[in-house]
Amino acid sequence: MVWIPKRRKPVLVGEIKVRLGQILNEVASEKGWLLKAIEIAPDHVHVLVEHSSDVAIHEIAKALKGRSSRLLRQEFPQLLKLPSLWPRSYFYDTTGAISTAKIMAYINDPHHGS
Repeated sequence: MVWIPKRRKPVLVGEIKVRLGQILNEVASEKGWLLKAIEIAPDHVHVLVEHSSDVAIHEIAKALKGRSSRLLRQEFPQLLKLPSLWPRSYFYDTTGAISTAKIMAYINDPHHGS
């Protein structure tokens, strides 16, 4: 799954980046999902989520983006300059066409420059 901050602003840096990673891991743990890989670049987020088949992808996006937006905007007032932290959109794909290992390698590759 991939999503960006509103207007693709490069705000996911420093303490915000660290806190976002903590929040995403907390949500996944509470829901029984496994974040197999996570990459937080200044202007986008990649996560590889393992979940049961009875969970719809929109539920995962809503949980991850919803809580992280609320908490980050409470903890980092500079994010209130954006009308919202995340837009409604996100991209996802399944690991059926390509191996999980290749997706993990892509996400973990430092190609984005943090």
